[in-house]
Amino acid sequence: MSEPRSFPSINVNQLAENIRQWGRELGFQHIGITDVDLSQHEALLQKWLDNGYHGEMDWMARHGMMRARPQELVEGTVRVISARMNYLPPDAGFAQTLADPSLAYISRYALGRDYHKLIRNRLKKLGERIEAEVGKYGYRPFVDSAPVLERPLAEKAGLGWTGKHSLLLSEDAGSWFFLGELLIDLPLPVDPPAQDKCGKCVACMTSCPTGAIVGETVVDARRCISYLTIELDGIIPEEFREAMGNRIYGCDDCQLVCPYNRTAELTQETDFHRRESLAQQH
Repeated sequence: MSEPRSFPSINVNQLAENIRQWGRELGFQHIGITDVDLSQHEALLQKWLDNGYHGEMDWMARHGMMRARPQELVEGTVRVISARMNYLPPDAGFAQTLADPSLAYISRYALGRDYHKLIRNRLKKLGERIEAEVGKYGYRPFVDSAPVLERPLAEKAGLGWTGKHSLLLSEDAGSWFFLGELLIDLPLPVDPPAQDKCGKCVACMTSCPTGAIVGETVVDARRCISYLTIELDGIIPEEFREAMGNRIYGCDDCQLVCPYNRTAELTQETDFHRRESLAQQH
């Protein structure tokens, strides 16, 4: 990516509005724009790593503070376009029992097709649409594919606020959505950050079956069922097995009890609908 440049012939305010509209046309429910300053998150990230809360996810520590510095990840980046795409499928169902060995429960986000390629392709199309408007510029899309603090970026971009379970929340979609980022070298106007609306609610914290939410917005991955069933390569510690039950891929408990998720929007993407082969598993 080239060094930051000026674009004197571009109406950046109009371009920002156009980007939001193009994003909606590509199937994103919310597009926000933010700068790259995440310095206020660096100490919290370091403390989380020092406490070992990342478990065996060694890459989290290996990338260090680059995760909070998008401009180091892609040279020349001055703005991040943060994009949200809802994934809550219709008829997702609820776990009726965690003790039935003939059933295997899977997190709602994984009931449909893999989201990484779909969202990345849409972000790439958004980048190309901007290029068609302004000429050649620097951009790169990411969807869980680089050391980026995507939730703090999305919060700064106005897409939602960080809930006490550490997931991003919005009033209309709860936390049932995927995030993606387009790192760009265009000096676009930024959006105001979202405001925390959790109040005194601690439902997510008290409902975690393994006590993984050790503080507001702080999750000890080593106790989290999602980590244990997806990221951990080794043997699942015995102390968590009863609470895990027949969950085999992820856990939605902290989301299911969140008041904002009770009336969340369903996804419009049929690729995120539950695959027929999983109809009896969730």
